[in-house]
Amino acid sequence: MSVSEFRRKKLLYVFNVFFDVNQSGTIERKDFELAIEKICHLRGWKPGDPKNTETHEIMIKIWDGLRKRADSNKDGQVSVEEWVSMWNDYAQNPSAALKWQQLYAQFMFQLEDASADGTIDSDEFTTVCSSYGIDPQECKVAFTKMAKGKSSVSWEEFQELWKEYFSTEDPNAPGNFIFGRTSF
Repeated sequence: MSVSEFRRKKLLYVFNVFFDVNQSGTIERKDFELAIEKICHLRGWKPGDPKNTETHEIMIKIWDGLRKRADSNKDGQVSVEEWVSMWNDYAQNPSAALKWQQLYAQFMFQLEDASADGTIDSDEFTTVCSSYGIDPQECKVAFTKMAKGKSSVSWEEFQELWKEYFSTEDPNAPGNFIFGRTSF
């Protein structure tokens, strides 16, 4: 099954903004190391802090899972085409997500849930998404669409929104907004 232009734009957005941190055109371990630094700096977790260590361990597990699944030519990098192909396979059965995909969804939710109250609110969401260069106003609008007008999103809701982001063709589906963007 081929990927529509709409879904391809969504997949490339996540690839370019959240994964290819050094903008090399591929995803590699170095991108994850840079992301770890960025995330820990955002949260104020210094080297040696338990949260810094935990973030490092989780992100490297995500990288290892991504590399094992998507790096089909075994060159130590995930290309755009390998990335799109992997998420297209995911879209066929989002309920059968790989362990690293589940870990990444959980990591993003916990990163956004700065208060650790089990929900994400607009301010928490905007803080994280805008740290990736997305306009804060766009983040707020995206949150409202994602949360369907409610003041917060629970982990259970976030999991469904996550599946929707990577699989839906509907441009108005609430899941399309989980990464802070309002259009593709």
